Amino acid sequence: MTLAFTKMHGAGNDFVVIDATRQPFHATPERLARLTDRRYGVGCDQVLVVERPSSNDVDFNYRIFNADGSEVGQCGNGARCLARFVREQGLSQADRLRVRTASRVLELRHGADGLIQVNLGAPAFAPQDIPLTLAPAEVYRLSVPGHGEVAFRALSMGNPHAVITVADVSSAPVATLGPALQALPAFPESVNVGFMAVLARDAIALRVYERGAGETLACGSGACAAVVAGIQAGLLDAHVQVRVPGGQLAVRWAGGDAPVWLAGDTDTVYRGELL
Repeated sequence: MTLAFTKMHGAGNDFVVIDATRQPFHATPERLARLTDRRYGVGCDQVLVVERPSSNDVDFNYRIFNADGSEVGQCGNGARCLARFVREQGLSQADRLRVRTASRVLELRHGADGLIQVNLGAPAFAPQDIPLTLAPAEVYRLSVPGHGEVAFRALSMGNPHAVITVADVSSAPVATLGPALQALPAFPESVNVGFMAVLARDAIALRVYERGAGETLACGSGACAAVVAGIQAGLLDAHVQVRVPGGQLAVRWAGGDAPVWLAGDTDTVYRGELL
């Protein structure tokens, strides 16, 4: 038996995309481990699964799985790739789509410039919504083994984010502080850790250590979280270019309960079948 798949990426954040509307797919830990393995499988940051809609108010269900087998509720770059995938596969030619994830409904748009935008919804800041087991604060502080006291802003974009402001992302301790912060009991569902350097009021550099995946070349929801945190700190304007190791993303947020929009390039790398 074979499994048809498509390899895609958005700013280097790469995915294996499965059309489960036309073929059965059961996301077992063993199958996910094989798909995500870069030596013995296809290799990717996450596996995206397109399913038939579970209700009439959406076009598709959109499921996101990490390499460790965990399912998450948000992936902005994945959502943009998903919009391109359903059009290329003939599943929908609509310029606007609504898809349901494990945590929220997303709106996807094909732009006239060829870029795909995704509405990731409004950010959530209440500790119970992140989730974070600390009292509410604008800036949180935690003692992290091997790193001393670390200051960060925290929010949810449908998945939990901690954003740390640094002077230079190239020298930031991403590989050590990222997993150390994730392991703290203050984050009961772990956390995506972003390291942001403000370059101008409309530009930042960003590296993200993602839960269940490690550092990736880009993180769409992480880019949104970093921009929101920067705007809240008074460091950024409403439209921001985000430089990530894999390329560039664009984020805009009007503040308050307004949704956060993410835009950028997507690319289909190849299609194949796995035995």
